[in-house]
Amino acid sequence: MGSTVTSSEPAPTATASSRPGYGQLLRTRGAWTFLLPGFAARQPFAMLTISIVLLVQHTTGSYGAAGATAAVTGVSMALFAPYSGRLADRYGQRAVLVPGVLAHTLAGLTLTALALAHAPLWALFAAAVPTGASVPQVGPMVRARWGVTLKDSPLMTTAAAFESVTDELTFVVGPLLATALCTTVTPAAGLVTEASLTLVGGLLFAAQKRTQPPVTGGGHARVEHTSALRVPGVRVLIATFLGIGSVFGGMQVSLAAFTESIGEPGLNGVLYGTFAAGNMISGVVCGAIAWKAAPQHRLLVGYTALALAAAALWTAHSVPLLAALGLLVGMCIAPALITGYTLVESLVPAGARTEAFTWLTGAIALGQAAAVTVAGQLEDRLWGGAGFLVPMTGTVLALVALVALRSRLAARSQGRTVARGVGHRAHVTVD
Repeated sequence: MGSTVTSSEPAPTATASSRPGYGQLLRTRGAWTFLLPGFAARQPFAMLTISIVLLVQHTTGSYGAAGATAAVTGVSMALFAPYSGRLADRYGQRAVLVPGVLAHTLAGLTLTALALAHAPLWALFAAAVPTGASVPQVGPMVRARWGVTLKDSPLMTTAAAFESVTDELTFVVGPLLATALCTTVTPAAGLVTEASLTLVGGLLFAAQKRTQPPVTGGGHARVEHTSALRVPGVRVLIATFLGIGSVFGGMQVSLAAFTESIGEPGLNGVLYGTFAAGNMISGVVCGAIAWKAAPQHRLLVGYTALALAAAALWTAHSVPLLAALGLLVGMCIAPALITGYTLVESLVPAGARTEAFTWLTGAIALGQAAAVTVAGQLEDRLWGGAGFLVPMTGTVLALVALVALRSRLAARSQGRTVARGVGHRAHVTVD
């Protein structure tokens, strides 16, 4: 997104007096042209980790090896995602997305073939690196398109909530689909389907050139290319999103191990889907509320609730209790995600927001990668359910960082470009 995005024009479907809502958001001119292909393009993201875990565990018999392979993929994605976002800001989304989806499809199929051939672990790691590095950053790209489309609209908070709901819908459908394919068709079916959907969905999304944010390749916008990570609030958000990633990763491995231990592996997708459904439900509610509290205060309250809920997971030893706790944890995640992404709009210059969004997405992936590795080792070496200690630890540590550094989440100087662009909070000085 570029410096051409200013706050001089009103949003096409919102006025200062209108009440933001999902219906109003979805009537935004041109929105559906990127929403539908964007949904298809990021559906595979929710399938990738669980597909790797189920395939590698099947071929090696070890949750530790499966978690480590998935972790390499997550770390690789976390390292390369911000660079991908920076390139998209500078050269355009299409220029980054087309080669990315082609590379990811090839890498994912290579990893599948190596796993089925019982290749050594180092070979799986080698294939996991390009698989993660080439994961298309469609979610941040969709968020960037909302920013350009809505400009100075109060609908930006609703858009952030809508995107969180969309993400969580993929995390309801994705794990269920991947688990069903891996357990009823073949263990490789999840990764093969993930690669195929990435190719088709990614190319369809890339074809939507009209809603692509303008590039920021020259002039005064050049400094904005390096500004995302330099914003103190972004670094605080990265720490909090690492904790959220630990929940996703710890839940995926631990639920798989739990359902395997009770002889019902098919329940894995159901339990994880329940967790994601809680996230989706709370996201819908969060986006429908006209919040008066400052977003940094909402983030602190919501994250405290998340840490408390995650701390109870390791005590669950039955399917109903685990489903209930998973639903509760999921309901605590969406408000934190929505508020974090919303804060980016008031903290980060317009020309660096895709990069900022990918830093947060990468932080989730990195937290997830660390979590699947540690949770896999705990499940292999300690008691069943020990992996649930990972979400508790990750969220508590992130909460400590958030409390200590919360003052950095307030928008700073009014003269900086941080206050320009998609300023849905331009009239709310408390943010």
